[in-house]
Amino acid sequence: MTYLDPLADMIRSCLPPEAEPPENSADLFRMYAVLLMAKGEQVTEEDVHNAWSAWMQSLNSSHESLVPFRDLSPETRAFDAPYAEAIRRAAQHRTA
Repeated sequence: MTYLDPLADMIRSCLPPEAEPPENSADLFRMYAVLLMAKGEQVTEEDVHNAWSAWMQSLNSSHESLVPFRDLSPETRAFDAPYAEAIRRAAQHRTA
């Protein structure tokens, strides 16, 4: 466990109940923790998608959503919103 893990756990705890994180996503949430540290409340859905893409590339390099954020359908873009919001909430808790 490193200093990123508590931040990753905080982000996970800030997710809305309807969000369904992928299984075995500890590394993904560590990437989100880096976004929290680097961008805080300024994180965007595109940032989240880029982190997810880096993570997914190591699992399934042919995944259909491994394209730039702007090329995703609005329905697919919407999957990134709860994670961006969770990172923003975690940033608020960190500074409170």
